Amino acid sequence: MKIQKLLQALLWLSLLTLLGVILLVQLGYEMEAKAMTIIFFIFLLAGINSSKFLKGFSYTIWVIAAAALSMIFPSSITNIGGFNTENLIVPLIQLIMFGMGTTMGIKDFSGVLKMPKGVIIGVGLHFTFMPLIALLLTSTMNFTPEIAAGIVLIGCVPCGVSSNILNFLSKGNLALSITITSIATLISPIVTPFLMQQIAGQFIPIDLPSMILSISKMIFAPLIAGIVFNKIFGNRSAWLNATMPLVAMGANVFIIAVIVAAGRESLLTIGLLLFVAAIIHNAMGFILGYWASRLLRMNKRDSRTIAIEVGLQNGGMAAGIAFELGRAATMGLYPAIFGTWMDISGSFLANWWRKEPVDDTIPE
Repeated sequence: MKIQKLLQALLWLSLLTLLGVILLVQLGYEMEAKAMTIIFFIFLLAGINSSKFLKGFSYTIWVIAAAALSMIFPSSITNIGGFNTENLIVPLIQLIMFGMGTTMGIKDFSGVLKMPKGVIIGVGLHFTFMPLIALLLTSTMNFTPEIAAGIVLIGCVPCGVSSNILNFLSKGNLALSITITSIATLISPIVTPFLMQQIAGQFIPIDLPSMILSISKMIFAPLIAGIVFNKIFGNRSAWLNATMPLVAMGANVFIIAVIVAAGRESLLTIGLLLFVAAIIHNAMGFILGYWASRLLRMNKRDSRTIAIEVGLQNGGMAAGIAFELGRAATMGLYPAIFGTWMDISGSFLANWWRKEPVDDTIPE
């Protein structure tokens, strides 16, 4: 009880410190405002544990905190003891993919046989709607070629682990979610480079064989290694299965922080426009994913599941590809912003749907 009251007090203190940050900024005390911002996030991240509802947004707040602090202290994020932290992006993605593989087995792919319609629709809509929405955004907004290529890139990558977490929170069809994510990830070494060449090729040169090799090294190889590890050790690695989701979320937060810090100057000039693009991209993915599924006679629960799979992208993978292409500070900006926003919107959507249960009735 005492701990609960302490956490509630910290939550209220976070509100007071936020007001303090605003006041210090208005008075021109920049350094003090930066220090107060750190205190605000410490209080907030601790305080949200006092509420079951707010606790569901823990990961989202970590992402927001990482992005905000990266904008305030960019050099402290991109360079730690003389080490360029951008070099950690690809290894961290490989770690995430290995962890994803350790939680997978043949049963995850047998889901294709059990629910082929849902898997085909989910994967098909994901790799159709999101690239086309990206093309629409780049055609209507005046972005530089590399920024435009980053928008297309986020539209061409598969769904990530976040979609599985949010489908679990929303009481969606978790088996369908995991199967869609698994299949989309496995085919991404071919599908993503092909889509990038066809769509983003108008903005920047795309070396198809090189991108296939890069994605295979970054995604496919560690994913297969994780699956093999799970096959060999099975239940003996249960501790790893319990730990890896937390490791994956932590790694994703770090990747977002590094990309935001690296592209800080560009974000100060076009960040708002990119944020608007991310909101539109993400929202249209959710809306079109849901209603297209309903039109294709999927029940409401599965349609919600597919909507989340379509609207959420593997931002870490997109950031890794941008880094491999030597364009982390330009192409990588939109994946960082999209990744931050999708976690915010996805958390709210999952919590809303969690309170609005549906049956599995197939539409007439």
